[in-house]
Amino acid sequence: MIDYALLTLLATFAQATPQRLTRVFGVSQTLDAGLTVLLGLVAAIALFLVVGLSYLKIPTVFRLLVDRFSSAEFQEIYRTVVRPYQDWVIWTVLLTVADLSILIVVNRYGLPLLEFPLGLLVAISIIFLGFALFKTLFDNYLLEVALEDQTKINSELLVLAKFISNAVIVLIVIFLFAETHRINVFGLTASLGVGSVAIAFASQKVLEQILWSITLYIDRPFVVGDYIHLPDRTLGRVESIGWRSTKVRLSGKNTLVIIPNSNLAQTSIENLTRARRVISIVELTFFRVIPDEERALVQQLIIGSTRDILGIDHRLTQVTFEEVIMSKGITQAQIVFFILGAAENSMELRKSLLEIAQENIVERLHEYGIAFRLEEKTTDISQPMNIDAS
Repeated sequence: MIDYALLTLLATFAQATPQRLTRVFGVSQTLDAGLTVLLGLVAAIALFLVVGLSYLKIPTVFRLLVDRFSSAEFQEIYRTVVRPYQDWVIWTVLLTVADLSILIVVNRYGLPLLEFPLGLLVAISIIFLGFALFKTLFDNYLLEVALEDQTKINSELLVLAKFISNAVIVLIVIFLFAETHRINVFGLTASLGVGSVAIAFASQKVLEQILWSITLYIDRPFVVGDYIHLPDRTLGRVESIGWRSTKVRLSGKNTLVIIPNSNLAQTSIENLTRARRVISIVELTFFRVIPDEERALVQQLIIGSTRDILGIDHRLTQVTFEEVIMSKGITQAQIVFFILGAAENSMELRKSLLEIAQENIVERLHEYGIAFRLEEKTTDISQPMNIDAS
C-alpha cells in the first residue's frame, strides 16, 4: 500500500507540473514529462536495489571464479593488485551498469540531466581506479622485471612510461564517455582553433625530444656504462639515459656533458665498449742469435707488413724476442696480432687475415736474407675493447 501510494503521489506531482519538469530536466516536448520522470525514477530505484543486493554476493562469486579457472600467476596478481581495491572495483562496475541502464532510458525518452552527473562520476571513478591499479601493478611487477633485466634502465624512462600509461587511461575514458554521450570530441578540439595551433607549436620541441628518446631507447646503440665516441670528438662513458637527454662523463677531463637525445638519434655513434678484438699469437724461430739492431729491423718489417691489411690494427701489433736457453744460437720471436671486429663465428675471416699477414712477413724477411721458421699454430683470444677513463 505504501509503495502504491508513493508511486501515485509521484505520478500526480509529475502530471501537475509537466512544463516545469520539461525546463528543468530537458524532457522532450513530444512526451509527457511526468510519465518520463516516473519511469526514470522507478528504473533508478530498481537498479540501486539490485546493486545493493548484488554487492553482498559478488566478491565471493568473483573470488571463487578466480581460484577455480585462473592460473597461479594470475591468482597472485589478483591478490596483490585487485584485492586491495576490491570494494572500489565492485562499486565502480555496478555503478557503470546502472549508468548504462539509465543511459538507455535517456536515449529513448530524453532525460540528459538525470544521467550526466552519474556518468561523469563513474568516469572519474574509473580514471582514479585505473591509476591505483596500474600503480600497484607497476610497483610490484613491472618495476621488478625492469630492474631484473640485464640492461640498465634509467629512472627517468620509468617515470615517462608511467606517465604515458596514465595518459592513455585518461584518453580512453574521455573517448568512451564522449562516445556514449554523443559529444563530438574532434569537433570540440577543432573549435579551439588558434589555441590548439599555438599549443601544438609550443609542444613541438617537447614531443620531438620524446619521440627521439623512444627511437633511441628502442634502437639501443648504447646502454648505461658504455664508452661512446661522437663525430665532434666527444669520448666518454654513458652515465644515464633520460627521456630528454643523455649524460656522458668525458674521459680525461672527468667532466659531465649533457647531450639532447635528438642529436644522438641523428648522428653516428661509435660504441667502443661493444667493439671486440681477437688476439692471435704467431711464433717465429730464427736459427741464430739476433742482435738488438737486427731485432729492431725485424720488428719494423713485421709491423710494416700488417700496415695495409684492413682488419688488423698495426698500431697494436707486438713483437717480443726471446733466446732459447736449451738450444744455443736460436732466437724465438712472438708476434701478437689484434684483429678488430672479429666475431666468434668468423673463423674464415681470421684465417684469411692471418694468411695475408704471414705471407707479407715471409716476403719481407726473405728480402733481407733472414732465415727463420714460421709456426702455423696460433692462439686466438677473444677480448673486449677496454677504454682508459683516466
